[in-house]
Amino acid sequence: MRKILFLCAVLSIAAVIMIGLFVFVEGYPIMHKVGFFNFIFGKVWSPSEGLYGIFPMIVGTFSITLGALVLGVPLSIFTAIFLAEYAPKKFERLINPAIELLAGIPSVIYGLFGMTMIVPVIREIQKLYFGRGASQMQSGYSILAAAIILSIMICPTVISVTRDALKSVENELKAGSLALGATQWQTTRHIVLPKAKSGIIAAVVLGMGRAIGETMAVIMVAGNRVGFPESIFSPVRSLTGNIAIEMAYAAAGDHSQALFGTGIVLFIVIMAINAFALRIYGKGVNVK
Repeated sequence: MRKILFLCAVLSIAAVIMIGLFVFVEGYPIMHKVGFFNFIFGKVWSPSEGLYGIFPMIVGTFSITLGALVLGVPLSIFTAIFLAEYAPKKFERLINPAIELLAGIPSVIYGLFGMTMIVPVIREIQKLYFGRGASQMQSGYSILAAAIILSIMICPTVISVTRDALKSVENELKAGSLALGATQWQTTRHIVLPKAKSGIIAAVVLGMGRAIGETMAVIMVAGNRVGFPESIFSPVRSLTGNIAIEMAYAAAGDHSQALFGTGIVLFIVIMAINAFALRIYGKGVNVK
């Protein structure tokens, strides 16, 4: 059994390494050709003219992700606190399957919901905000629409991991706090949340990874316009959306390599996020 388990672990690592090498081998030539910094910080994406700058899509990706975190993380953490510390058992058994169901809904369904329910509402808000002019700004497909959809999509992950972190806090600590006269909220705020800090940060990072890596729902509601956003109502294109939209008709050569180069950037971003999370998690574990 030890050898079988070791083999499974090695296969998992090998799969990640092979995927990473494949993407790097395919995407490196275009970075070498146009220059790494020109590729990353270039402001124009026009494959027909030989211009491959993905900086607008990097900005679009992080704008959508930041919006999703701002909207989704507080709601998820407060929900997890309620489920872990305050909810009756019967109510918790009712809510948990609903949260798990949210995690199992295909992303295309979220995209359809966003197109039919959220985008029209944002379109009406845009008309009030911008007036009757600037029709491009009245489509409803925007950073805000994508952020709302992604905030819903990351909730199950953040709620589940945060709830487990809160429940892992020793009951003796909570009982001691209550015995000294603290209220349940004071105990939660000053005892439970600090002890579960590393787990909560891990939940937020996992939610961030889900938001950065999401493709279909973002394509359906973000507008997919290559450019720098002027406001939360601006349409944008994400890195993952750029790959999904153009890979089908990208001819072999620079265009295809540029899309693989976009995948390299995504790899680097995810590795940086994981490294940051591990550092914060280590600090949280060492807190006395």
